[in-house]
Amino acid sequence: MIELTLTENESKPFEQAINAEMDKTIQHYFGELIKIRTGRAHTSMIEDIPISCYGAPPVPLKGLAALSAPEVRLLTIQPWDPGIIDDIERTIIASDLGIAPVNDGKTIRLRLPEVSSERREELIKILHKKAEESKISIRNIRKEFHNLIRDAKKEKTISENFFNRLMDILQKITNKFISQVDEITKKKEQETRMV
Repeated sequence: MIELTLTENESKPFEQAINAEMDKTIQHYFGELIKIRTGRAHTSMIEDIPISCYGAPPVPLKGLAALSAPEVRLLTIQPWDPGIIDDIERTIIASDLGIAPVNDGKTIRLRLPEVSSERREELIKILHKKAEESKISIRNIRKEFHNLIRDAKKEKTISENFFNRLMDILQKITNKFISQVDEITKKKEQETRMV
């Protein structure tokens, strides 16, 4: 439930609240897209892998090494301390990445396998499903804000004109975020088809 007090002719807090809520959906969608492995190397695929070394609690890989994607299907890991390279290699082998690391003593290379055209089509279906889930989330947020302003109008804390203005603002912001989801989806789909 959204906690917001509407004040006549003050639409800025309303706009900010809508933008903040809908932006959370966009950020979540980005997080979901990173998990869709298109065959294109991206450091976010490995940066949070917990590495146990020095007898201490596990640390995310990004805190122990320089990570890069020098080629479309290649990730490199250069530990700041070469003494932990074997720990990193063991952890990657044990992970669910399904990629065999190549360790030269200073750098670990991870070559991503080619993604088949059938798998690409499956990934695109998953992508569109995630996009639709994000749009539904945005529409649910719109519904919550609609209920908020409808209730304020019923309680006569806002006028009919201000209600209409807020409804217009709500719809414009909703359209903006739905368009963002569509643009992000289109780019990710192109990336998936190209690799």
